[in-house]
This record gives sequence, structure tokens and C-alpha cells, in this order.
Amino acid sequence: MMLSVKGFTLIELMIVVSIIGILSAVAIPAYQTYVGKSQASRVMVEAGGLRSLLETCVNEGKTTIGSGNNECDPGAVGSTLIDGASQTSAVLPIGQGVPQVTFSVDGSIEVVATFSSAAFPILQTKTLTWSRSQGGDWSCSTTIDEVFKPTGCD
Repeated sequence: MMLSVKGFTLIELMIVVSIIGILSAVAIPAYQTYVGKSQASRVMVEAGGLRSLLETCVNEGKTTIGSGNNECDPGAVGSTLIDGASQTSAVLPIGQGVPQVTFSVDGSIEVVATFSSAAFPILQTKTLTWSRSQGGDWSCSTTIDEVFKPTGCD
């Protein structure tokens, strides 16, 4: 009488576990880089979205941030990835912040988005800045590592 044994041997199981370990070692860092890049791009878009509203304020002669008649309200929406208190009378939900806008006397503007503690750990406390020159040209700069920088931001 012959016994039929079904199942996997210990060697076969060890090979499968080794393959899964090797794949994980490659996949996890790639995924983390993807998450960091996507969060940096998201903050760039959220802060950059204020540019057209700020241009409208400049064209209307409103060069101070606030919610009064002669003040600029850029309409910033709260983000979980940004630190920064509201500069207008808007009330932000807990854990959300907005980019900070600064008008200069010479007509230049700075929109600074500081990454919050909810962002990818390498990005936390780093900044992404949109700057407007006197002539109306916008440029993006950031303090985040090169590998996470979104396209179009130096």
C-alpha cells in the first residue's frame, strides 16, 4: 500500500517566503518615493491655485490679506498636508492649514506652504514657495529633497 502525501515541503515554503521578501524589499521603497512625490505635487497645486486669485487682488489694488472690503481674500482651502493658520476670518477644521501669503510693497507676492506633520516624514517642516515678481512672473522653489521635487519647482 502506497501513501500519498500532499502539500508543500519546507524547502518550497522557504523559497516562496524568500521571493516575497525580495519583492517587498524592492516595492516598499518605491512606494514610499511615490507617496512623497504625490504629496509634494499636491501641495504645489494647492498653493499654486492661489495665484490667479492673488492676481485678481493685485488688479483690484488689494494688497493686504484679510476679509474686509479693501483686503484680499485668496480663498485658500484647508489642507491636511499644510501647516498655517487662516489669514482671513475663515475657520479651518482641526488638523488643516493654508499657505501663508505675503504682499511686499514693491508688488511682489510670496505664497509659502509648509508641510505639516501629516505629510510624509521626509517632507515634514519643509516648504514650497510660489513667488511673484514685480512684473507678474510666478516661480516655484522648495526646500524638499531633489527626489521628491515636483516638475516645475526648483
